[in-house]
Amino acid sequence: MADDAYHRTRFSPDPRRRVLWETLVACEFQPRIPAEATVLDLGAGYGEFINAVKARRRIAVDVWPGMAGHLAPGVEALITSVTCLDGVADQSVDYAFASNCFEHLSRAEFLTCLAELKRKLKPGATLEIVQPNFKYCAREYFDDYTHVSIYTHRSLCDLLVANDFKIQRCRPRFMPLTLQSPAPVHPWLIRLHLLSPFKLFGKQMLITALR
Repeated sequence: MADDAYHRTRFSPDPRRRVLWETLVACEFQPRIPAEATVLDLGAGYGEFINAVKARRRIAVDVWPGMAGHLAPGVEALITSVTCLDGVADQSVDYAFASNCFEHLSRAEFLTCLAELKRKLKPGATLEIVQPNFKYCAREYFDDYTHVSIYTHRSLCDLLVANDFKIQRCRPRFMPLTLQSPAPVHPWLIRLHLLSPFKLFGKQMLITALR
């Protein structure tokens, strides 16, 4: 997001976010990221995901210029739209990640982003997406005034397949929708949630696709 007002209201800094992503990366995502990988984080925001990742090369993409000031040493900042990845070499990315990104794009912009990713990802590379699942959060979905497009786990998987990605994993209920609640955020609670087969508060989906 280029609008600084958004980062002062709906997406303000929250120290709990760092705890969340450090735990999620360690428990869920890092095992699928090779040590020698080039990792691309789309719509990186405050950089909590990419900062926690261990990889040979880490690239954070966002239109918000303020992103660069939140990145850990060694993480490359690319201030650009996810629809224009000219700063990334073709077939150089092993793992791409997007959290709460594509619901902010129009359908045409998302298709452009996928076309860009098909050029930037190596054959067989991984794309992982975490974002709201409209099937389970319809009432709250447009509480975020920047949400543009609606996806469920089925529609997003179908769209990825239609654009030449292969679905490896689809979890309709992965994590709660937001951190905007009084509930504590502790690593052991996050781990317990990940291990539990019952995710009643899971309103975000996780989709893993292969190039």
